[in-house]
Amino acid sequence: MNAPAIRPSFSFMVSHPLHAIALGFGSGLSPVAPGTAGTLFGWASYLVIAQWLNAWQMGVLIGVATLAGWWACTVTAADMRILDPGAIVWDEVVAFWIILWLVTPAGYIAQLVAFVLFRALDTIKPGPIGWADDLFHGFGWKGGLGIMLDDLVGAFCTLLLFAAWRFFT
Repeated sequence: MNAPAIRPSFSFMVSHPLHAIALGFGSGLSPVAPGTAGTLFGWASYLVIAQWLNAWQMGVLIGVATLAGWWACTVTAADMRILDPGAIVWDEVVAFWIILWLVTPAGYIAQLVAFVLFRALDTIKPGPIGWADDLFHGFGWKGGLGIMLDDLVGAFCTLLLFAAWRFFT
């Protein structure tokens, strides 16, 4: 008999540093739309962090955060006993950091457009995003990669649409 899934909570999040990362430092605990809450946390944290880092340093941080996120998502999903828990939002955080990093300097309206595009694509999962979401499932390294991958592809698709919007306006 399989053990029951673990419901994410504050105590679960603080029980392991990788849980805190995967759950977006609590933003994934939102009872309503945790992916949107995680993306909002990503937006706010990016605006704070970007004040102290140049573009190269931000790129390094994003690379490290992606690798750490892969590990954190792998461990947290296994500990929760759920393949792709909605409470795991580090994938949204990192993906939105990538978007903001590449569209900067952009005003708040442009950032809002990027936010809406990314959330819509992440929710609907059209074409390549759906493919990426289905590609890797399971526990272990493959599952953690799968959790991260669809949002990274979603970020890429958001950037393509954002570039088209900028080109045609």
